[in-house]
Amino acid sequence: MALYPLFADLSRREVLVVGGGEVAARKIAALLRAGAAVRVHAHAIEHPDIAAALDAGRLVRLSGDFDPAWLDAVWLVVAATDDAAFNAGLAAEAGRRRRLINVVDDAILSTFQVPGVVDRSPLVVAISSAGAAPMLARRVRERLETLLDPGLGILAGLFGRHRERIREALPDLAMRRRWFERMLDGRLEAAHAAAGTEGVEASFLHELRAAADGLPTTGWVALLPASGDPDLYTLRGLRVLNEADAILLAPGLDDAVLEPARRDAHRYRLEAGQAAAHALKLAAEGARVVYLYAMPDGADPADAPGAVQRACADADIACNRIPGVQAGTTPSC
Repeated sequence: MALYPLFADLSRREVLVVGGGEVAARKIAALLRAGAAVRVHAHAIEHPDIAAALDAGRLVRLSGDFDPAWLDAVWLVVAATDDAAFNAGLAAEAGRRRRLINVVDDAILSTFQVPGVVDRSPLVVAISSAGAAPMLARRVRERLETLLDPGLGILAGLFGRHRERIREALPDLAMRRRWFERMLDGRLEAAHAAAGTEGVEASFLHELRAAADGLPTTGWVALLPASGDPDLYTLRGLRVLNEADAILLAPGLDDAVLEPARRDAHRYRLEAGQAAAHALKLAAEGARVVYLYAMPDGADPADAPGAVQRACADADIACNRIPGVQAGTTPSC
């Protein structure tokens, strides 16, 4: 491992950014989001976002010629200039003062690197190739963006806010682990879609009380329009296909629609009128169920996703209807 992974608490801690252009603006924006007290030095402020932050008092500008003594008052340094000689000198000064420095696009001069980030705060995933293959790191980040539901940040916040309550309700570690896994399996998506963050918290606490009382747990059902082209599944559709324990196929669908699905999920080819009964039975047993149906809805009204959704509502089983993209509807260039 060439680099030691580290998440730094920069809240109210001084960081020096040298540069006034677009790259500097990106670094400054990320540092401000982390709560850093940013000092900026540049002969010219070229980017409007930096100028706006200065006008708003969110930055402190260090004027005049660069003074190496400035490094003594900061925790980190970011060099975002296109002057290679200056960057090398700044890196040497930072090294003498034992200050970590990131020289943008120069892994050799840098003593820390800024990773690609997937932000689901307070859950944050960082990706680095140690400067060897930044395009590969970017591709990995893009893939993780599609796999990690944005709602994970809300869930992580709930885990942190109710940590002591969870431990008190579920003192047994194995029981607590099973409950955590259940919460991470998309159980709260329907609550979020219906009532936002407040609905998620209410459902979260309901699930915790049920687990503490030893009540039987149920799975969930997702209703997803099938596509023979994997590129036409939405990101949410791909996530549920990768989480599913069981996949129900409406009549007339072929294997192509299953290409992006989890390989070890149980697959059921249904006859007309069977969808609701199968979905309820499997979810009642604790399975995560995806019902793949033809779009537009099939001719048999008993297999229409609305009918499955109503049956789930009557049985108090979480059901999430996921929009799809129909082939031939995307505009051509």
